Amino acid sequence: MELIPGLPDDIARECLIRVDFEDFPVVESTCRNWRAEIHQPEFSRRRKAVGYSQNLIVLTQARVQPGSDLGTRTKYLAAPTYRLSVFEPATGNWSELNPDFGQSDKQLPMFCQLVRVGSDLIVLGGWNPMTWTASNSVFIYNFVRATWRCGADMPGVPRSFFACAASDCDRMVFVAGGHDDQKNALRSAMAYDVVRDEWVPMPDMGRERDESKGTFHRGMFHVIGGYSTDMQGQFESSAEAFDVSAWQWGQVHEEFFKAGTCPRTCVSGEDGLLYMCRAGEVVALKDGTWKVIATLPNEVKEITYVLTWQGNLLVIGSPRFVEKVASLSASLQATVSVPGFVGSSFLVLGLVVVEVVMGFV
Repeated sequence: MELIPGLPDDIARECLIRVDFEDFPVVESTCRNWRAEIHQPEFSRRRKAVGYSQNLIVLTQARVQPGSDLGTRTKYLAAPTYRLSVFEPATGNWSELNPDFGQSDKQLPMFCQLVRVGSDLIVLGGWNPMTWTASNSVFIYNFVRATWRCGADMPGVPRSFFACAASDCDRMVFVAGGHDDQKNALRSAMAYDVVRDEWVPMPDMGRERDESKGTFHRGMFHVIGGYSTDMQGQFESSAEAFDVSAWQWGQVHEEFFKAGTCPRTCVSGEDGLLYMCRAGEVVALKDGTWKVIATLPNEVKEITYVLTWQGNLLVIGSPRFVEKVASLSASLQATVSVPGFVGSSFLVLGLVVVEVVMGFV
């Protein structure tokens, strides 16, 4: 049967690869032939090769109640609400992704982790915004079907502030460290197989690591910095990496940083280097040494989030703590305002880039 009556299938495929991601659910539900076609790996590769895949930036944001004093460092007394915002760089459009994943209050967990595997956005853990209790929940949003589904819960004790990163080629999410509900730092680690919806145990790390940073770098899951139970809040300078192919941790790198520092701005670049922002500068790890490569603009001195994207360093921050937030690339070619930040009513808690290609490779 023809994909589109009256047209050769080659032309019909050219039409389908041009469909906007927002229309994917309609395409999938139109007929079985279209559904089968768009889930073919070749369709995905073709769409990406000719430049019709779409990049989306998804941000976790907290909306602070109006009238709060946002110009000070005082703790907010009013409970904020949490949301997922979606930015389309190609069009400049912003939208809100409803966290409709089966909970009665439908609120996004506080301090949850966001990662991407293929066209899936995965939300892991976090705190219940009403009770402030840690959760082991996993929720997955598929941009092809525009639907949420529940994943298998993280096994073990509920953990907070864990390191997390995803491997697109393995379609797995790696989780390590964090702390339990008694504020005990953890060494345990695990991996989530997105396709099979199951968790796989991993060997323990060499150190307890609370509030460490996870990043997938050069084919290995790196867990950077953090601190032990005894050193509450005093970050150490070490790091360690998990070799997925050998399924084991390497030796602890004792002097990954010259001195203990918060590692949350550390990211892996497409050029094979590690980058981070500190003390108003951008530094890169080259030949085992952190070297200054740029000075941060005053607009982003107080950093909220850092991500590498399309050969640039995407930095979200503000001139001072809790102000209007702007995002820009390290190339300084463009500045993009984040919506809803008038009077600093929102805070960015997390960010991930999703490339919507269709198909499953």
